[in-house]
Amino acid sequence: MSEFPKRAGISDILYDEKFRAWVIQFVVIMGTVGLFAWMTSNAIENLAELGITQGFGFLDRTSFYDINQALIEYSSTSTHGRAALVGLLNTLLMACAGIVAATLLGFFVGVARLSSNWLLSKVASFYVETLRNIPLLIQIVLWQSVILTLPSVKNSIDFGGIVYLSNRGTVIPEIEAGEGFVWVLLSFFVGICVCVYNMRRSKKHQLETGEVRSYFWVNVASVTLFPLGVYFLLGSPLDYTLPELSRFNFKGGVTIRTEFVSLWLALSIYTSSFIAENVRGGILAISKGQTEASLALGLTRGQLMRLVIIPQAMRVVITPLTSQYLNLTKNSSLAIAVGYMDLTATLGGITLNQTGQAMECMFLLLLFYLSISLTVSLLMNWFNVKMALVER
Repeated sequence: MSEFPKRAGISDILYDEKFRAWVIQFVVIMGTVGLFAWMTSNAIENLAELGITQGFGFLDRTSFYDINQALIEYSSTSTHGRAALVGLLNTLLMACAGIVAATLLGFFVGVARLSSNWLLSKVASFYVETLRNIPLLIQIVLWQSVILTLPSVKNSIDFGGIVYLSNRGTVIPEIEAGEGFVWVLLSFFVGICVCVYNMRRSKKHQLETGEVRSYFWVNVASVTLFPLGVYFLLGSPLDYTLPELSRFNFKGGVTIRTEFVSLWLALSIYTSSFIAENVRGGILAISKGQTEASLALGLTRGQLMRLVIIPQAMRVVITPLTSQYLNLTKNSSLAIAVGYMDLTATLGGITLNQTGQAMECMFLLLLFYLSISLTVSLLMNWFNVKMALVER
């Protein structure tokens, strides 16, 4: 007699691992959505009781407050949306400037910690162990209130009538691009393209023949002499205005505010202490056999570091380096401590207090920071893929 397959009962279904996994995930997702919906509904009801209407229409209202540093045109009669854009640009400026400075300083200190020079190594170790163990907010306030304490405008420090240092910031000449200057920038871009082409050509030739071709002077001429030649042929299309010291302020020039400098220095130095440790760890991850083989081939210490150690160490360093870039970008929100008007100070500070649109302001603030962080991660992941070993 043939046997019929046994039908699955309810108990069999309940004890099935895949079924239980799907049920648990479904319950968690629905619970999260329900909690978020309840929090949103509760917030809307509370705001409605306070007479605060929802929506993003407040971005079109007049802001009625000034911003001490704006990369685009702005005044107190501009809208809250314009103020948020100014704050966003200030945040991006701080993040980019901090990443560049922290990277350069961090790589130098990281390599210095492994130096055979006892004094240099100990100074680098003291730098790292001291700065990374002092809270960032304390360092920001220290730079602003103590280290960068400068005299008043009347008693400002004068560097030949070109640069002035005072408690209002650093005043430098204002440079204005004249007609035709875009061609100078284009020639500089062409020079960079020539450098990239020469480097790829040199690498391809070395892989095929083993011979190293140097295009150093050609590259230098491409990015310096060529743009300079175009600049002078076009009649020097670049104007500048020197700052003039008046009774209470400066006329002309561009002011780099002390708040920006103090925040930039604190973020760069603090983050560089962590990057230095990442670099040191990446270099120590390289086998000593690489060093011995390179020295046996006659490479100098500089060539060893530049051609052998650093390229391999970068594959180890990139991932933690990405985290430090993200930390620097998010830590820039501490700018409000020294009065630097970034996105948190404008949209999440004054605009929120004036309009009372807490939910919308916080949503936009989270969205902007999330977008910046994801963009940094995307670029670093692309760079990581480019640096990864390629199997032949």
